[in-house]
Amino acid sequence: MSDIIHLLPDSVANQIAAGEVIQRPASVIKELVENAIDAGAKNIQIIINDAGKTCMQVIDDGKGMSEIDARLAFERHATSKINKATDLFALRTMGFRGEALASIAAVAQVELLTKTDNEELGTRVFISGSKYEGQEAVATNTGSHFIIKNLFYNIPARRRFLKTDATELSKILNEFERIALVNPEVSFSLFSNETELFNLPETQIRQRIIHLFGKKLNQELLSVDVDTTLIKISGYVAKPEASRKRGAHQFFFVNGRYMHHPYFYKAVMEAYEELIPVGDQISYFLYFDVDPATIDVNIHPTKTEIKFENEQAIWQIIAAGVKETLGKFNEVPSIDFDTEGMPDIPAFDDTEPVAIPQVHVNTDFNPFQANGGGGSSAPSSYQRKEIDWEPLYAGLERGSKVNTPPPADFTMSNLVESGVVESKASPSLYEEQESKNYEKGSTLLQFKGRYILTSVKSGLMIIDQHRAHIRVLYDKFIDQIKQKKGSAQGVLFPEIIDLPASQAAVLESIKEDFAAVGFELTNLGGGSYAINGIPEGIEGLDPVDLVLKMLETEMEKGGDVKEEVQSILSLTLAKSAAIVYGQVLSSEEMSSLVDALFACVSPNYTPDGLSVLSTIMDEEIDKRFER
Repeated sequence: MSDIIHLLPDSVANQIAAGEVIQRPASVIKELVENAIDAGAKNIQIIINDAGKTCMQVIDDGKGMSEIDARLAFERHATSKINKATDLFALRTMGFRGEALASIAAVAQVELLTKTDNEELGTRVFISGSKYEGQEAVATNTGSHFIIKNLFYNIPARRRFLKTDATELSKILNEFERIALVNPEVSFSLFSNETELFNLPETQIRQRIIHLFGKKLNQELLSVDVDTTLIKISGYVAKPEASRKRGAHQFFFVNGRYMHHPYFYKAVMEAYEELIPVGDQISYFLYFDVDPATIDVNIHPTKTEIKFENEQAIWQIIAAGVKETLGKFNEVPSIDFDTEGMPDIPAFDDTEPVAIPQVHVNTDFNPFQANGGGGSSAPSSYQRKEIDWEPLYAGLERGSKVNTPPPADFTMSNLVESGVVESKASPSLYEEQESKNYEKGSTLLQFKGRYILTSVKSGLMIIDQHRAHIRVLYDKFIDQIKQKKGSAQGVLFPEIIDLPASQAAVLESIKEDFAAVGFELTNLGGGSYAINGIPEGIEGLDPVDLVLKMLETEMEKGGDVKEEVQSILSLTLAKSAAIVYGQVLSSEEMSSLVDALFACVSPNYTPDGLSVLSTIMDEEIDKRFER
């Protein structure tokens, strides 16, 4: 039998390693900027074109590299950070494995210009797909200048899996924020398609946070300072009243490195228990300084997950430190003994005789006599009074308007006007198939404020009212986007929403779709937007929360095409505006909803694949009553 095991070529091995280290353009920016910081750079400039898919540049004023180092840096496991295995337990640098440049060069076209301070000429190196293409002397500034072009040009499958430019730019900005927050002594500038997004001068940590996320955050932060033999914690946490449903800025840093740690997140939230609503998030920026020998940063290729030796003890320290901060700044609720309007309690006087309380009873009281007693001596206050109970039952008739009203657009007439239901619409394929079962005008019953029941020829149909309304509203909103006919309703007092640069970049890219749904947004500059108009039918909902929810959904899913972005916006808005479980509906409202549902092309399922209706067949019902 012939041998079947062989060594992979270096180019293939590098591409495999690149799959772990370089996942998207943001990974390239992270690795190059961290290398620049390790090189002692004090000024770093980042230039991005087409969200990094076309070109990325990172320019620094660090120590630079010699001619030999510039060539050797692109070899696998070539590094200046460690020399022996024991160095892994005393790491203070961002990178150390020597995989970043080799992985980048394996999946992109790379050009490097670099020069040390004691050299007159620098070096230019060209590498494409791990293939060395040339090297020459060149006049350049001290430091390094990386130019990365056509990422994943030699792996088309990987390139196709990249998200939209807005999503990829958002990922880059997220990585940029993490690095900038932990290096306030370094000045940064970032340009996207020749537009300056950030220009951060050298400053202190608190000012760096404000420069990144807005001045409003300055009024919400409380400083944390804990110093123990096990760990030193510094940074800031937000006040309880600054909690929000989503979009909180949450950052852990360990020895100058960003870290994702769900266990420590629970420690922070433990301190806010019963201080913020359930489900709310709180912003925090916490910096840990620990002995490098007590942590392992090499358990994940991107080094964002770190293992601690004393996790449980550190958990206790974090929770206690945050609680101490909240108490120190008087940000916890206290009992206020307000005596205004309260009766004065007399002081005890031991000279006064103590009298036993006496109970006075009317022995002549008889509740079955009209005058309340056995004789004319019964007090007049005991006279029975005739009470008219009828007003208490007012409004309890079937279909009364006392019930919780549905959304404003939840009537048949409005559905017809909005275009969701046509007065003489041709039946959909599903309606034609179900016409034998469901008949318009059938009796509808509501069950537990959640389901709508109706009798059909084949059995009993059960409709989920919340999901049915999602289906109806989704079709309405997606139609408005595609036809650009979304109607906006102006607001008397515009809401102001402040967005970090990562979310503002996404909003600008899909602003037209927001307008098509019915949101009127005005850019006020600096990441602030005014919400001047909202879609009709979502009155009572928080427009700021809706915009944030749609932005975050788009950033998480990152549609590859415009249609998917439109679908995400429509579905998020439909879920927020749909009637809730427990809402009581009248017969007319149930009929309007069911008729609108069966006018949809796909009434069986919500856009995200959840069942809307189910039918219990006659045979199954009969079996339950067999002897």
